Amino acid sequence: MAGVESQKETFRKYLESAGAVDVLVKVLVSLYEEPEKPKQALDYIKTALGAPTPQEFEAVVAERDGLKKQVADLQQRMAELEAKLAGQ
Repeated sequence: MAGVESQKETFRKYLESAGAVDVLVKVLVSLYEEPEKPKQALDYIKTALGAPTPQEFEAVVAERDGLKKQVADLQQRMAELEAKLAGQ
């Protein structure tokens, strides 16, 4: 059991030295001080830590998908033009 406690203490010190404890405390305090508590506390915490909102994430995914299609279209166009040049 002493080994487990030692590991816990080492991990706690690591979190403190990395600044993680301070950041988490600040986020939890801001949640506590919210006049209207959010329905999804975890979403609030994620957003406060810098994670994108679900809407932002979906927008990025949609943009990525559009860019993938654009790349595929341009690669196809490039192949067609290279074939055309090779045929001349």
